[in-house]
Amino acid sequence: MTLTPTTLTPDLHMPLKLSPDARTKALASIRRYCAEELEHELGELPAQLFLDFVLEEIGPSVYNAAIVDAQTYLRDRVVELEDALHAPEFPHWADLRRTPKRR
Repeated sequence: MTLTPTTLTPDLHMPLKLSPDARTKALASIRRYCAEELEHELGELPAQLFLDFVLEEIGPSVYNAAIVDAQTYLRDRVVELEDALHAPEFPHWADLRRTPKRR
């Protein structure tokens, strides 16, 4: 299921929108869950209203958690990259065992 922000404004309310395929699958899942776990047949409209509520009310929390996870992952990869590509500066004098050449 892909959640995407429908607006990139700095507004605190960022509605989330599912792709048509993901929305269809989510609605089928909600209706099946209600039928099998709650023994309640949920119609199409109530399932749509419930999904819209969940996306509006809980979606931002899931989205924010995903952003934090992505930031953490990328930060860790950048640290690894810095370690892997770091070249010591002024290496000639870094080796204190080096003895000066006498002329």
